[in-house]
This record gives sequence, C-alpha cells and structure tokens, in this order.
Amino acid sequence: MAIQGQSSTALNRERCAWCGSDPLYVAYHDEEWGVPLHDDTRLFEFLILEGAQAGLSWLTVLRKRQHYRQAYAGFAAEEVARFGDADITRLLENPGIIRNRLKIEAAIRNARAVLAIRAAHGSLDRFLWQFVDGQPVQNRWRTLAEVPASTRQSEQMSNELRRLGCNFVGSTICYAFMQAVGMVNDHLVDCYRHAALGGLPSRQEAESKQ
Repeated sequence: MAIQGQSSTALNRERCAWCGSDPLYVAYHDEEWGVPLHDDTRLFEFLILEGAQAGLSWLTVLRKRQHYRQAYAGFAAEEVARFGDADITRLLENPGIIRNRLKIEAAIRNARAVLAIRAAHGSLDRFLWQFVDGQPVQNRWRTLAEVPASTRQSEQMSNELRRLGCNFVGSTICYAFMQAVGMVNDHLVDCYRHAALGGLPSRQEAESKQ
C-alpha cells in the first residue's frame, strides 16, 4: 500500500526498523525525528508528549497528537501555565488524550517551569540545546541494540529540569526527547536519514561501497 505523499523511491529507502510500516510512523521518521528543532512552542510540545508517552508506545501518542494540540492550547506554555482545577477536570474527561492525572498535572507544572526558564535564559531553545553545546551529536549506530536509553547529557538535562520543578523528565525520557528534536542523530548508519541529517560515512564505509 502506498504511503500518501511519498514516491515509490521514498518507499524503497532504507529506514530505521523501529518505524515499521505504519504511514503515520513512517512520515514521522522521515520528516520529524532527528531534525534539529529550535522553536520554543514545538520544543515544549515534544517535552509534554514525551512525558505523556511514559509506559506507552510513541505511536499511541502520535495518533493523539492533534487532540493534544487542541486540548493544550496549541502548546502555548503561557496558556497551559494558567490551567487550573477546571482544566484538569476537562482534560481528564477528554478521550482524545491520555487521561492520566499525574501526567496532566505534570504538563501544567512543566509549562510554569518553562516560563521561568525563558525568563532566565531568554528561550527554552537556548536552555535545552546547551546540553549538547548547541550542535547535534552525530552518532554512528549500526543496530538498534547499540542505541542507548540515556546518556550523560540526558542525565544532566533531567537533573536540571527536575531542579526547576519539572516532572516526567527522567533521563530516559530526556534522551527520547533529544532524539526527537535532533539534539542527537540516532538514525542508524544504513538509514537514508542518517546522512541527510549530517551523519557522514567513515572512510572505511565509503570504500566498502565502492
């Protein structure tokens, strides 16, 4: 079955195995995952969605993404930070999102922390990208088994976010966030997106393909 908006050439490209064949997941892999992101609103969106994913599959979250955008005021941190008890009740009754009180309350708490981060650092973007010195980390994994669940940088990010009052920001969640927003290029070396996002083949790999 053809994936809407993709050519036959795109369909035949080598991809990371985790995205499978679901059209939504493939589009996310091809168009978003690992692309360096510097927009504060979208960074906040991914921070909340990665926390919402805890214990669930990312595909589950992707399928609810539009509902999340509607429920959380387009992920405008200023709006979410003002949510109160009535909003929590509204969200708990919304079948389009993951109705977990702890995750909902964490999203509001995190929005308030983001406002404080912006005030102190100028932007959420500047604060978050400092953990990779402003440049994507270019990894060279050959198999999914090699990809770590967390790193020193994700641990540092987690500790700092927790210190600032955030929840659902453990080191593993932070690393998934870093992968999603392009702070690290964790596409496997055989995936066509690896090179597209700045990963270059080693001399040995280049010579082996000649």
